[in-house]
Order: sequence, then structure tokens, then C-alpha cells
Amino acid sequence: MGVSKQRIDYIDQFRGFIGIMMILGHSSYYLNSVWKQLDPFDPIFPTWGQFAVRYAGYICAPGFLMMAGAMVFLSFHRQVSGGLRPIKSKWYFLQRGLFLILIQMTWVNSAWGGFSALNPWHFGIISTIGMSVILLIPLVQTRWYMRAGIALLILLIHPLLLTIPYNPESILHTVLMETFITAGDFNKYPVLPWFALALLGSVMAHFWFTQWDTFIKKILWGFSIAAIAILLAIGVRIINGYGTILPFSDFGSISFFVDQKYPPSLFHNLLFFGFVVTGVTCFVILNKYLPRFAGIFSIPGKVPLFFYCIHLAILGIFVKRLNFYYLEGGIWLTFIGFFVLLAIMLPLAGWFFRVKLRSNNYFIRMI
Repeated sequence: MGVSKQRIDYIDQFRGFIGIMMILGHSSYYLNSVWKQLDPFDPIFPTWGQFAVRYAGYICAPGFLMMAGAMVFLSFHRQVSGGLRPIKSKWYFLQRGLFLILIQMTWVNSAWGGFSALNPWHFGIISTIGMSVILLIPLVQTRWYMRAGIALLILLIHPLLLTIPYNPESILHTVLMETFITAGDFNKYPVLPWFALALLGSVMAHFWFTQWDTFIKKILWGFSIAAIAILLAIGVRIINGYGTILPFSDFGSISFFVDQKYPPSLFHNLLFFGFVVTGVTCFVILNKYLPRFAGIFSIPGKVPLFFYCIHLAILGIFVKRLNFYYLEGGIWLTFIGFFVLLAIMLPLAGWFFRVKLRSNNYFIRMI
């Protein structure tokens, strides 16, 4: 599939898949009573079932960051090859990044609580994606190996940056550290390690959209790179030293897989880089052999920001604000909520994509 095609089907499908996994994770967060005991910064899951429900959503943040990087690369080079001046394209991505930060601090932060209060002073995952888009602007024209080198350097030095001492009583220190390096109540998604994944997404885009021009190349190279990343991650985890944060009991145990996500360890980012590349490669296969099934995932994948914002608002209003089974169930209630929300969101996402195709409204085009 060449870069001339307006949409990349398997990318839309993978984005839709991680959007659906995100709904599962958020349904658990709003409905599952296990979160009365779990600390999201250091979760200890009581059963394999609870672990599986939560872990399914772990691919969402790295997946969205890598897809953001991939789409910045693709969109920029399409626009420039179509005659748009590079500065004009970069101006668009600057607006896009700032728009994402604005959406986080207005809609998203308030949606978590069902719009019971305005909460602009939180820098979350959508803001981090926005910042990563902005940081990609000066690098989007560089060679793929330069972007890969910068990303790997960031991932390697990030564990060292976590040792920087700072005063948690200082608002300035806390905001700076949590915005870029560590995690806390102001921001669980520090920009630097997640930006590294966006950079790696732009690197993979070079191969997905230009270099690997056949189905076989996408499959063989995709699975090979994913396997190398996963094996490297396992090696880092087994050593249980530099690049890991939480200890584990045994190889293959729940604790082995649950190294820290807030902020992400080197093990976490290597492992989920491998999982994301595996997921995209699987959708290359599904799109070829089961296109109708794979096409279902395209519905949310074509409007991922809309899908994120609206499902969160529905959960916030009907679960948290109205106290509708808020933290009163278990895995069974999580899946009931998941399927109900999916039945609502898939038609809404399909409708909004059709609206977006017809609209020239700046705000609608940005969502």
C-alpha cells in the first residue's frame, strides 16, 4: 500500500483496536471495585482476570503516541509532495498540538468527573500527545536513523533523569518534573519518554509507508522488529536493574509484566513498542484476509479523538456524577459497561466521520 492512498486502512484499524481497548480499561476504572484498593502508580492485581482487564489497556498510550508520530510523518510528506510549503505544513501541526493541549485542559479533564467542575490544571495523555506532535515538527524532515537514535537516547537516559532531586512542595519544580520526566497528580504521562515512542512511530512510518512496499516485507520485517524489541525488554526485566522500577517475584508472573507505567520504565516502553508493532502487523494481515472484520475497527480508528472525548464524557456523567454503579462491580460489570458503551460509541463514531468528511469547520476538522 503506497503513500498515495488517502487513508491507510491497517493504521485506522489498529487505532480503532486500541481505542476499544481503552474503553475496556476505562470501564474497569469506573465500574470495577478493585480500584478501591489499587494504586494506579503501583498496582498489585489480585487475580489474573483483573490483571488481564487492566493490562489490555496498557497498549493504548504507547499505541496512540506511536500512531501520532506515524501520522505526522505521513501527513507532512504527503502535504509537501502535494506542493504545500513545509512551513505551512509545520504550522498546521503546531496548531494541532496546541489544540490537543487545549482539549485536555478543558473537555477531557472535566469529562473525567462528569463536568461537575472545570479542572484546567492537569496535563494528561492528550496534552502529552499534543506536545509530542509539536516536538516532532523540527525533526520530521530528518533521516529515519537520526530520529531512531534520538528516541533510543531519550529512553536510555530517562532512568537517570528520574533520579534528579526536586522539591515536591514547589509548584514550579513539580510542574516541570511531571510535565517532562516523572509522574504524579499533575501529570501521569511525562512528555520525554512518551515523545520517544512518538519518534519511533515516525521511524516505523518510514518503513510501513515507503520502504516496505509489499505485504511480505511488512509481515516479515514487522514481526522481526517486534520480536527483537520484546526480547530486549525481557532481558532488561530479568536483570531487574537499570531500566526497571518495580521488583518482580518470578519470570512470567503478574509482577514480572507490571513494571511501572507512571512514569514508564525502559522495560515498559521497549515491551510495548514491540506489542504495538506486532499489533499493526497483525492488522496488515487481517486487512488482507478478513477485511470486513478488520473494517469494524476502522470505525473508531478514523476519529480517535472524538471516540476518546465522547466515551469519557458518557462514563463521567452516567457513572461517576450520577453514581451509577460507581466502583460497585467486578469483571462482569466491567464487561457489561464495555459492551453497552461500545454499542453507543460505534454508531456515533461512524456518524461523526461522515460529518467530518463534509465539514469545512475548523473545530470539527481538528477533532
